Amino acid sequence: MTQKIKVGGIIQNDQLAALNVLAVKDRPGIAAAILDALGQRGLNVQFVVQVIDHQEQAQMVLCVDRTDLAASMEAIEAIRPEIQPQAVTTRPEVASVAIFGPDFRERPGIAGQLFRALAERGVNILAISTSISTVNCIIELARLKEALVAIHERFDLP
Repeated sequence: MTQKIKVGGIIQNDQLAALNVLAVKDRPGIAAAILDALGQRGLNVQFVVQVIDHQEQAQMVLCVDRTDLAASMEAIEAIRPEIQPQAVTTRPEVASVAIFGPDFRERPGIAGQLFRALAERGVNILAISTSISTVNCIIELARLKEALVAIHERFDLP
C-alpha cells in the first residue's frame, strides 16, 4: 500500500436516521418548506444534501437524530400537499462518518481515497456531503465499525 494520507481526524455519529424526500418537482422553496417544517418543530437536521435529476426532480436526503425520526416524518407528511413528493422513505439506522483536515482544498484525491477505502471493505455510501475541509458519508449503521477500520488503515490520523 502507498503511504498513508495525513488527515486531521474522524467525526462520526451513530445516532442518526435518514429521510429521503424523492421526486419533488424542482422549483424554488422546496428545501425551505422542508427545513422550515422540521425547524418549527424543534427538529435538528444534522445532514442534508439535495440533487436535481435529469427529469428536473429534486431528491433530498436528510439525517436527524434517530429519536426524532417519527416526528420528522410527521412534519414532512404535514407539508406533503405543498411539496408533492412521489415518495418519502426512511432508513432508521444510519451513521455519518467523516474525515477532516485544514488543507483538503490543496490536496486532490482525498475524497476518492476515502470512497475507495470504504468500497474495498464493501461499505456502501448512501449520501455524500463535502466542504473545503470535510468529506462526510452516510452509511448503514451496521457497517460503521468496518468503515472506521478502513479509514484507520488508509489515513494517518492524530
